[in-house]
Amino acid sequence: MTSIAHSVGNPCERCIAVFQQFTSKVQGFTVRILNKRHAALTCGFTKKLDSSGTLQARALKGSERAASRIARSVAAVIGIALFMPMSHASSGSIDAIQPKHYIRLLLPNNQANCLIRLYGKESAFDSSAVGNLKGKFHTYGIPQLKNALIAGLPANKQIDYGIKYINHRYKGNACKAWSHWIRKGWH
Repeated sequence: MTSIAHSVGNPCERCIAVFQQFTSKVQGFTVRILNKRHAALTCGFTKKLDSSGTLQARALKGSERAASRIARSVAAVIGIALFMPMSHASSGSIDAIQPKHYIRLLLPNNQANCLIRLYGKESAFDSSAVGNLKGKFHTYGIPQLKNALIAGLPANKQIDYGIKYINHRYKGNACKAWSHWIRKGWH
């Protein structure tokens, strides 16, 4: 599971990849707008108002400019946002990623949803949580493991250990761990 997190790359590479995906979506959106506009003009107005097509050409030229202007504005805002310093994430550390986002980076969507529900019930994503206070062994951290050493670790490391535990006990299926928690109140 951890190998997936390492394949994400450094934050700059990830930002560039996200920006490229967004740019291609904006371009696709622009093409769809132009196609819809073109279809409306050809069936509704060209036959009645302008047989030579100049009205259509002007309308398409205007909408193309407007769509291009919007796309440039959105791209500029995203570009500026990518280079703005963030309060605690500017170092590029993996520790700066919120626990739920970190889980979504590591696991497929359905497994991530189960694990997020489980950890939400177990510790409410509190990395300093201590549970089972009346029992023989206390449980610690986000995944509520019995090892006290986990209590001092950053949230992402706690999640890594929790996923290792789920891999060992539930053969990597976080939904089985969630089902067990629903039935028994522990996992």
